[in-house]
Amino acid sequence: MKLSRSLQITFASVLIALAFIGCEESKSEAELDLTAQAAPEVTATIAASGDWPQWLGPNRDGISPETDFRANWAETPPAVAWRTPLGDGFSGIAISNGKVYTMYSDNKGEYAVCLDAGSGEIVWKTATDDEEYSDWQGGDGPRSTPAISNGMAYFFGAFGKLLALDANTGKKRWSFDVRKSLNAETPTWGFSASPLIEGDMVLIEAGAANGKALVALNKDTGDLVWTSQNDKAGYSSPIAVTINDTRMLLFFTGANILAINPANGERLWGHPWKTDYDVNAATPVFIPPSSIFISSEYDVGAARFDLTVDGNNVQGKQRWFTRRMKNKMSTSVYLDGFIYGLDGKILKCIDAGSGEEKWKTRGFGEGTLIAGNGYLFVLSDRGVLALVEATPEDYKPVAEAKVLNGLSWTAPSLAAGRLYLRNQKEIVALDIAK
Repeated sequence: MKLSRSLQITFASVLIALAFIGCEESKSEAELDLTAQAAPEVTATIAASGDWPQWLGPNRDGISPETDFRANWAETPPAVAWRTPLGDGFSGIAISNGKVYTMYSDNKGEYAVCLDAGSGEIVWKTATDDEEYSDWQGGDGPRSTPAISNGMAYFFGAFGKLLALDANTGKKRWSFDVRKSLNAETPTWGFSASPLIEGDMVLIEAGAANGKALVALNKDTGDLVWTSQNDKAGYSSPIAVTINDTRMLLFFTGANILAINPANGERLWGHPWKTDYDVNAATPVFIPPSSIFISSEYDVGAARFDLTVDGNNVQGKQRWFTRRMKNKMSTSVYLDGFIYGLDGKILKCIDAGSGEEKWKTRGFGEGTLIAGNGYLFVLSDRGVLALVEATPEDYKPVAEAKVLNGLSWTAPSLAAGRLYLRNQKEIVALDIAK
């Protein structure tokens, strides 16, 4: 069925950035409702060793290195450690040194906020913009996830203002406005890419013309290091990888997948990837030792590219293409030769070697997921959290819990035995430590 342009646009705005989910509720061995559970007294100190300091975690791949958490939810359900009200937004949650960082907005403006990981109490909040991004279809608020590094916290707002704040106090160190400094235009659904820290730089996607689409700034001073390319901004966050001793940045812009030299912004390799409304939103997935997986919706699909790298000479070859995995906003996870992700509203596992579909199940809508210790943590946009075995054999749910009410379009974060989740009204911390 061919959709009218107005319906396509309606569907398009469900994209709001990097973390969106669906509406059907799946069934599993244990169904728990934690939405009304009272928060207990919390005195435990959250250890710094279990940080999730940026978009998609320590390695920016959606995989937690933690192993010491409970999987027997039927016997011992996740305990609600705390709930804290917030305003609008879909920003992800970064955790570092016992503090939780995210963004939200209200009708007065946009804010960076820091909470105590143990209690959920607000430590500080700092205004990042005096206006709130608003979408008539319900997608209000900021989108990107902060990055925490060496006592600094970097926040990128929906209108293109990048702020470097003291991570402990919220005091502003410097700011950079891509609209004023680079003449960048705000994308249809707001600036959404999360900042990437690479060496002494912080990298963002501005989408500006005249060779200023990609931007590297000194992370300590905010001084411009380099700009590169002319692509329109997409909604995907960049990653950094090393292939055959060559370090490169991977940007999934509104028009291309690009490999960029971090030293000077030089384009090393690229491949065109056109999606309606420039909605390339899922983060590229690195498949060691030298492959990249990308995916987008709007009847596009997914592909694996194998890269051959000799210094700055980078060649790419498409190994396979499939329409069986179309990531609209949520990023897939690569584990042990297989890719787990959402093909529209269908949770799937595909073989990373061939693109062959292994299994599929409905019930999560346009969900989000992360992984840890052989499990998937899958969240629906109605706040249902499912624990699923990460296996290509079949869909094997372990348990599920209703943890949030209302629209929940933000990917989970896992740190120090706690899962952190949010909707447009609150943030919740679930204790799953053994």
